[in-house]
Amino acid sequence: MQDFKKFAMRGNVIDLAVAVVIGAAFGRIISSLVSDIIMPPIGLLLGGVDFSDLLITLKDATTEAAAVTINYGVFIQHIVDFTIIAFAIFMVVKAFEKAKRKEEAKPEAVAVIPEQEKLLAEIRDLLKAGK
Repeated sequence: MQDFKKFAMRGNVIDLAVAVVIGAAFGRIISSLVSDIIMPPIGLLLGGVDFSDLLITLKDATTEAAAVTINYGVFIQHIVDFTIIAFAIFMVVKAFEKAKRKEEAKPEAVAVIPEQEKLLAEIRDLLKAGK
């Protein structure tokens, strides 16, 4: 039990837990972006095609059991969603990297030493040298 407590209280575990929670929330945001904002115009461009309606019926429904189907359209829809989500995340990461490069490329402010301080430093150095 002591080893488990040590493991659970390590900083890496806490960081990982926070990352998972934030990642899940970010995943919901991206999923909403794809399904609610990006997919409607794409569906309109494709003529209202909804892949999730595509299926193969293996056994028709009876009064006692539902139909047995292979829903390959749902699979295709998930692939399309994944591709769009991956591209959206790629664009976000690329934007962050670009901003980071701009931040790193900024020249650091050069400290301007007033002329008085330069002269005082020279005098100090001459006094130390004994002249």
